[in-house]
Amino acid sequence: MNTANKLTILRVVMIPAFLLVLYLDVPGARWWALAIFVIASATDALDGYIARHYNQITDFGKFMDPLADKCLVMAAMLWFVEVGRMPAWAVLVVIVREFGVSGLRMVAADKGRVIAAGWSGKVKTASTMVCIVLMLLPIPPVMDSICTAVIVLTTIYSGVEYFMKNIDILAQAK
Repeated sequence: MNTANKLTILRVVMIPAFLLVLYLDVPGARWWALAIFVIASATDALDGYIARHYNQITDFGKFMDPLADKCLVMAAMLWFVEVGRMPAWAVLVVIVREFGVSGLRMVAADKGRVIAAGWSGKVKTASTMVCIVLMLLPIPPVMDSICTAVIVLTTIYSGVEYFMKNIDILAQAK
């Protein structure tokens, strides 16, 4: 197993640790959760860099890296819903976009075409991670609403962009 894949697995292992710490009702737990989330998010950028720079791209990494990212983000967002800091509909928007883009990629792969991550998808991921970090800090409630809006808007924009750029794939689907 190469270094990039080990970092991806580390991120997966950090997800339950992140949630466990969030649910601990002890002083300072939120700061530990924040640290775990930041480190887990950093492994996303690092494993991608290592995979590309050192030619460590694998099928396992292509599958597990985006899955780990989605699980980490969904874990945080679902916790925010549970504690009343994010509306459930916002999480649903993110989930629908992820399923939609994943489905589009599966149809494209069946047709021999690969849909690489686009610029707007990278902006969506980065802004979502930053917003989650902000929401883990002791911020005023209005910032939760602003962060939720940023997450939803970048999610919708990137989802629409993926579909508009690849509408021909759906037109060919039978």
